Formats: sequence, structure tokens, C-alpha cells
Amino acid sequence: MESKKELFGICPFVTSQKVLTGKWSLLIMYHLSEGPVRFNELQRRLPNLTQATLSKQLKALEADGLIHRKEYPQIPPKVEYSMSEIGRKFKRVLESLEDWGNEYIEYLEMREKEETGIEQSE
Repeated sequence: MESKKELFGICPFVTSQKVLTGKWSLLIMYHLSEGPVRFNELQRRLPNLTQATLSKQLKALEADGLIHRKEYPQIPPKVEYSMSEIGRKFKRVLESLEDWGNEYIEYLEMREKEETGIEQSE
């Protein structure tokens, strides 16, 4: 069986990309960055995500050590997900991605206005 290091390699970009391969990983990490969240609450926050896919993504993030799963011994069952210590270090990356995403949205809006202005003046 391959070790995690053999699986991911030593390149930090390849490692980051492989850990966050799931389509929903970034959004799940974003919601968990705000604090512990229950499974059903995550589903409400991500309505386009199926229960099976959410479960699969959470298991992958947990296996990679980015999140914790805490089960409470009660009825009905209660399970909360939260960021692990190494997962919390990812918050800086999420904040940077949010900043860049906002700048890119502004860029696209500006570009669209410029293109629309050019078309209208012709």
C-alpha cells in the first residue's frame, strides 16, 4: 500500500490539488471554516449537492485529515463536522480565494460593460 507521501508526492501544488480534487471540497471547507456544522445543515447550505456526494466528500476530507467527524451518543443521532488543526490553516487560502474571486467578478463585470459599450457605439 502506498504511503500518503508516495500518493501525493512532494510538490506542494500537486499535493494541494489532489487533496482538493472534489468538486465541492472548497465549498465544504468554506462552510466548516465558520465553525462546526451538522450534516443536514451542510446539505441545506449546498442544495445542489446530493446526500451521497456530500457523504463521499466528507469522508475524503476526513481521510486526508482536513476535517473531524464527531458523533454524539444520542437519539436521534447527531454528527458534527469541523476543521482539524491542519484544516484550519486552510482558512487563509479560503480567504485569499474569496478575495481573488471578488476581484475576478469585478473584472468580468467591467469587461462585460466595456464589450457592451463597444457594441452599442457601433
